[in-house]
Amino acid sequence: MRPPYFIEVLARNGDVLQRHMIAALPIRLGRGYDNDFILDDAHTAARHAVIDIDENGQLQLRDLGGRNGTVHLGQRRSVVTLDGDTVVRLGHTRLRVRGADFPVAPERTDTTMHGWEGAAPALLGLLLIALFTAVEYWMSHVQPVQAAPYLLVIASGLGGGLVWSSVWALGNRLFGGHARLGRHLFILGGGMLAVGAWRALSDVAAYAWSAEWLTRYGNLVSIALVCCMIFFHLWTIKPHHPKRLALASWILLLAGCGLALISNLQNSGHAADELYMSVLLPPAVRHSPNHSVDEFLGHAAKLKAGADAARSKPGKDDGDGDQGG
Repeated sequence: MRPPYFIEVLARNGDVLQRHMIAALPIRLGRGYDNDFILDDAHTAARHAVIDIDENGQLQLRDLGGRNGTVHLGQRRSVVTLDGDTVVRLGHTRLRVRGADFPVAPERTDTTMHGWEGAAPALLGLLLIALFTAVEYWMSHVQPVQAAPYLLVIASGLGGGLVWSSVWALGNRLFGGHARLGRHLFILGGGMLAVGAWRALSDVAAYAWSAEWLTRYGNLVSIALVCCMIFFHLWTIKPHHPKRLALASWILLLAGCGLALISNLQNSGHAADELYMSVLLPPAVRHSPNHSVDEFLGHAAKLKAGADAARSKPGKDDGDGDQGG
């Protein structure tokens, strides 16, 4: 390494909390005020360690025998060779040492979209949340439209959306440096709109073309859309790690789908969300070819035969009851 030397204090996630330049060796580290680099850490000694060149010309850190010592890769060590990426822990302080000739990574492309900040995405996100909650309430109720119930539903939806987005904004502030509440509101509103559009379109398509799998397993697609929304929340916080975030979202998707299928099996004995198509629309929407009466009666006869066969089998409780009698 070429002087001057830079001692970097690191957070647990590797971010640099503090950087201090020292012109020459040796470098003394500790809590005492006579050190070259003062450690503001009660778990370090007054004279904790010293950094100097060894006989091979390499930079090394030598522990001076403090109570808590020097830890590298989870093990306490008396001497650690430093190569610029070596992280050591003195007490509760994680640090590394780099020289002026240490190569830096290439400049990253700015994908922050600074123009899409503040009030514009926040207002659009709140509008999408209000639209989703109002349409969902309208589709699930048949009563005449009244202002008061809709206002209450929209207010509760906006409140829940603000809480959800504020949690992500807090994480964005802690790990990304900026809250970006407006962008998280827009992500939530866009995700809710996508889920609502999928539910409506899948119901229409299932009824129009007899695609019952859309209603039986449609919740799995809704779970996938929610996982996509969570991915964009995470990507807003950490835009430079899309592959890791995509992998985490895939794991979350598989876990959510698995739990949904297991829950269906436990509740109804079937993996599907519903056994029969529950949405009925006007006949004009129907595009699937009609079946003859004979085909209907044939299917009904098969269903009846299967039901009769299942009913004729002795149950476990029946056998226990006969033994008890």
